[in-house]
Amino acid sequence: MDNKKGRRYEAVKWMMVFAIGVCTGLVGLFVDFFVRLFTQLKFGVVQTSVEECSQKGCLALSLLELLGFNLTFVFLASILVLIEPVAAGSGIPEIKCYLNGVKVPGIVRLRTLLCKVFGVLFSVAGGLFVGKEGPMIHSGAVVGAGLPQFQSMSLRKIQFNFPYFRSDRDKRDFVSAGAAAGVAAAFGAPVGGTLFSLEEGSSFWNQGLTWKVLFCSMSATFTLNFFRSGIQFGSWGSFQLPGLLNFGEFKCSDSDKKCHLWTAMDLGFFVVMGVIGGLLGATFNCLNKRLAKYRMRNVHPKPKLVRVLESLLVSVVTTVVVFLASMVLGECRQMSASSQIGNDSFQLQVTSEDVNSSIKTFFCPNETYNDMATLFFNPQESAILQLFHQDSTFSPVTLALFFALYFLLACWTYGISVPSGLFVPSLLCGAAFGRLVANVLKSYIGLGHIYSGTFALIGAAAFLGGVVRMTISLTVILIESTNEITYGLPIMVTLMVAKWTGDFFSKGIYDIHVGLRGVPLLEREAAAEMDKLRASDIMEPNLTYVYPHTRIQSLVSILRTTVHHAFPVVTENRGNEKEFMKGNQLISNNIKFKTSSTLTRAGEQRRRSQSMKSYPSSELRNVCDEHLPSEEPAQKEDLLQQMLERSRYTPYPNLYPDQSPSEDWTMEERFRPLTFHGLILRAQLVTLLVRGVCYSESQSSASQPRLSYAEMAEDYPRYPDIHDLDLTLLNPRMIVDVTPYMNPSPFTVSPNTHVSQVFNLFRTMGLRHLPVVNAVGEIVGIITRHNLTYEFLQARLRQHYQTI
Repeated sequence: MDNKKGRRYEAVKWMMVFAIGVCTGLVGLFVDFFVRLFTQLKFGVVQTSVEECSQKGCLALSLLELLGFNLTFVFLASILVLIEPVAAGSGIPEIKCYLNGVKVPGIVRLRTLLCKVFGVLFSVAGGLFVGKEGPMIHSGAVVGAGLPQFQSMSLRKIQFNFPYFRSDRDKRDFVSAGAAAGVAAAFGAPVGGTLFSLEEGSSFWNQGLTWKVLFCSMSATFTLNFFRSGIQFGSWGSFQLPGLLNFGEFKCSDSDKKCHLWTAMDLGFFVVMGVIGGLLGATFNCLNKRLAKYRMRNVHPKPKLVRVLESLLVSVVTTVVVFLASMVLGECRQMSASSQIGNDSFQLQVTSEDVNSSIKTFFCPNETYNDMATLFFNPQESAILQLFHQDSTFSPVTLALFFALYFLLACWTYGISVPSGLFVPSLLCGAAFGRLVANVLKSYIGLGHIYSGTFALIGAAAFLGGVVRMTISLTVILIESTNEITYGLPIMVTLMVAKWTGDFFSKGIYDIHVGLRGVPLLEREAAAEMDKLRASDIMEPNLTYVYPHTRIQSLVSILRTTVHHAFPVVTENRGNEKEFMKGNQLISNNIKFKTSSTLTRAGEQRRRSQSMKSYPSSELRNVCDEHLPSEEPAQKEDLLQQMLERSRYTPYPNLYPDQSPSEDWTMEERFRPLTFHGLILRAQLVTLLVRGVCYSESQSSASQPRLSYAEMAEDYPRYPDIHDLDLTLLNPRMIVDVTPYMNPSPFTVSPNTHVSQVFNLFRTMGLRHLPVVNAVGEIVGIITRHNLTYEFLQARLRQHYQTI
């Protein structure tokens, strides 16, 4: 690629990033619009029914109406998950796996996006304790993966000749941008979205990507903001609603001169709340892990209808609890003066009317409201705003009951077969906890100066931090959502304490679900004690390999009997290879390739000595000359023969390179010395077979057709499966020269390399295969992602201790 093409490629990349941000914002707008529409329809009908039936004594009818709405919506959400099972849950664990380098099947397909978007719309409208913010991250990632490809498995007939971004690395970069755009659209936090993608998602990052991801996040935020502000307020171009979830403006009332958002003394309470939030988060995660294991054993193996029935059961229980708690357990509380007087002035994102309009007065006399119904009988975002900004008091008993019920039901709900987020339920649960702490401090300890909204925010941060264990990105997301920079220190301190406390007992909820799926996720760095191990301790020595010139029958056999995604290209170290060269074109080609490409120490020394002739030190030149071998360059084959004769194993003249590695080989045959020349991918081998790239034994390898890079990448990202190919037209005795298509210089490590170095190289460079090559160029093993997982390293460490 020359400079002109490089600049064009970069310009197209920027345009794609902008398009991903805009599309993600529009997806968020679609979800928000219909969730708001369905929720208003549902609560409008049910609230009218409750008000009428509270006088007529027909509340059972109101409950049935509410059940009818909720069960219909949840049933639709479950059916969509049956169509595409990957759409269940928040999608964050799966995207985390994808960005870590693990391809989860179907995770970024168009069908997944459609099922996710419509599914989360119905599950939130169905009254389940789930959020739409987590699925927004997944949706953004799918947009990022699919949009630059200009093709889809779901729309096979639509094909565009778009030659850019035909590699996994480019696709991963766009998925990072899409995930960040999802966070930005959900919370109106473009910087937080960028940090989320950097902290929680991507294993591989470069500086150029940071600016693009931030631009993508900004595009998503302002697209959503523009349309939401125009639709809701009719003021197009005013940018008043930055995200799906807005915390509003935290502000003391003008009449209360003693009020401060927070003081230095409050930091002590915030630290204690962080500890409690960490403990509560760890409890939530442990309970949810047990539930997930139970589902894996007893629900998932059964017919798919059982998963739908479980979702409907959760919906029924949730609806009944919400209805009964609102009717029976609520207390009538006095409205504050500010609640009774409508204030039409627009404060940032939140008006007094927004909070006051969601107050519920079920069974309560004039100028009082039902505090439990106000929390339960509203959309979750409205309930969060009530806890953050409602000046009127909530009963400590109501808050405690609400927290307990919400905690248990949210824990049960996360993991059922519907698209579901965890951010909003955690924030609401934590906000109730924080408001409860503020009530106790005000009423029982007499600290009248504290601002209840701040404690609700810190409680929300503590509980959410205890559940998901994010630090940097969550701090910035919450600061951007509140638009109050003074909250930076207390939020950061609370999240750090909550994370440390929770980590003492369990992992974060997303890491737990990644572990339950058995995904080989790479941690940020290897444990310190792993440096007792070397690359030779963790590598896989039993190799499946190909030769530079290999028969088609051998390649097909290897591809059909293994599932490896890459194969080392090797030649054998034989003492009597010259005899093999007589009369066998295939072996002759392999040996010639090795002769021309093997770098010997004698040849390297000769090359260096030539460059030393002009060096001023005659003493150094003499040293070099003394060690020069006496052979002339024409004797290359003798040098090669000498190198081959130092083989540690007995050569096997009866084993021809056109044979595939056999299960019947002895241990010595399996581990004989192999000179390493490069790596070739399964996809490349399959493409060569599909396109008939080969030559006959009577021809030279120069007669083999050559494929361009565009032709090799044409089927990306879904290359044909070797088991689906009809190869009857190919002559199995034909030979394939793989050398023009292999990677001749992959990253390699020495057998003595420390595991920490191996781990850092593998993770930071985004590798999938890491050959282990000894000092004389022989491949002795290969390291893949599986060999670097925590469980595998622990097992090898135990073996290491046993052998000491």
